[in-house]
Amino acid sequence: MQMRVDNIRAFTVDVPQAALDDLKQRLVRTRWPEKETVDDWDQGIPLAYAQELAAYWRDDYDWRRVEARLGALPNHLATIDGLDVHFLHIRSANPAARPLILTHGWPGSVLEFLDVIAPLAADYHLVIPSLPGYGFSGKPTEAKWSVEHIGAAWDALMRALGYDRYFAQGGDWGSAVTCAIGMNHADHCAGIHVNMVVGAPPPDLMADLTDSEKFYLARFGWYQAKDSGYSAQQATRPQTIGYALTDSPVGQMAWIVEKCHGWTDCGHQPGGQSIGGHPENALSRDAMLDTVSLYWLTASAASSARLYWHSFRNFSAGEILVPTGCSLFPNEIMRLSRRWAERRYKNIVYWNELDRGGHFAAWEQPLLFVGEVRAALAQMNL
Repeated sequence: MQMRVDNIRAFTVDVPQAALDDLKQRLVRTRWPEKETVDDWDQGIPLAYAQELAAYWRDDYDWRRVEARLGALPNHLATIDGLDVHFLHIRSANPAARPLILTHGWPGSVLEFLDVIAPLAADYHLVIPSLPGYGFSGKPTEAKWSVEHIGAAWDALMRALGYDRYFAQGGDWGSAVTCAIGMNHADHCAGIHVNMVVGAPPPDLMADLTDSEKFYLARFGWYQAKDSGYSAQQATRPQTIGYALTDSPVGQMAWIVEKCHGWTDCGHQPGGQSIGGHPENALSRDAMLDTVSLYWLTASAASSARLYWHSFRNFSAGEILVPTGCSLFPNEIMRLSRRWAERRYKNIVYWNELDRGGHFAAWEQPLLFVGEVRAALAQMNL
């Protein structure tokens, strides 16, 4: 049974000035911890950089700049299964354009797609939703918004917009949602593209690992040992961490910017560990603070974290039969070899391993991302 979609209407992004004033006042009153006892990012975002970034956020950053850019696009709300969902809907002027839904992850948002909208809209009608509990979407009040439920909601939204057949794309949680669409709504989804290829190495292929596969395992092993504390917290006690991040803008900033260092292609030393480098080698200071500000101004720390509580154990579950395109960026958290991926993705029609970029592909490398989406979907028919 198709999920119900009601009351599709225009939405205006307009953060009250009082919220921006409150943010600045909280930044002025920040209570700082002592300096870390190492000279790198091994204990988290270094104190000196956190203070530098917070001072810029307080004194020089301009939320109204990104608000105007976002507001220049067609913003909408739709009530889907009782929840208001925010989405961008950009209709292409190309009469041969094909529909495409793009889904972000954590700690992302629709903002990470801003630089790819214009080039993709030359060939595609774009629908870019904010995940439930993220950005300007409503915060669920029932414990039912798993990736499968979100996938069903996205399918219903596309059909309500008049797109009976469409493509889906995503990374991070967006990859999980996109895979759920491909698994459960193949009668409407004509194919998917993912820039985070999620699955488990098959046990029967572990005896003769290639050098690349050994590197992928080492990278993921480092992530599990040194960089996955956030996911354990959000998957088990999202409400608890929500109190801290919703009350402290610097806390919210550090929680996100740490990942802008660890997960981007920002000049880390070779070897698969996020040692060295600087996040501003990959993302501008303003770009990072745009996303941090969106999480802060919408008070979505707890509501966004709950997606881990709902679905983290099932992140990579299920076989996918629809045509699939896979783009592997080098500093992704998890990478699979093609033979590993083929155990889950049964119809891979496009596979490419790139030489630069990280977890936030559209945000870090918009031109490469656009090329990958086009190349992958060129192998698929509606």
